[in-house]
Amino acid sequence: MIYLRYALLVIALLFAVMVALANSGSVTLALWPDTVASFVGREAQITLPLFVVVGGAIGLGLVLGLIWEWLRERAIRREAAQSRRELEAIRSAERSTPVPAVRRPRDEILEIVDEPKSAR
Repeated sequence: MIYLRYALLVIALLFAVMVALANSGSVTLALWPDTVASFVGREAQITLPLFVVVGGAIGLGLVLGLIWEWLRERAIRREAAQSRRELEAIRSAERSTPVPAVRRPRDEILEIVDEPKSAR
């Protein structure tokens, strides 16, 4: 199973390298449109290879999605922690108080199966 995981990882890395080589052309990212940049008097732009821009956008999307889900599930984690505390309190209370042994009525078939051969 671990070999399959490594094989899939190698395939994914090869695919990423192929995409990077195919999209190595430079693109210019600008913070403002040209009209706003001329009004402000300062251009904020950077030139990067296309695969860096795409990879960065994908990575940023993954990180923001993970943060969003972590924040969204905060109430669920809080409720689970409270349930664990309540369960531990119940278990510790059960351990501290002795429980009397209660004999439950048994099924007739089980009585026949479990009874000694000499009694039959």
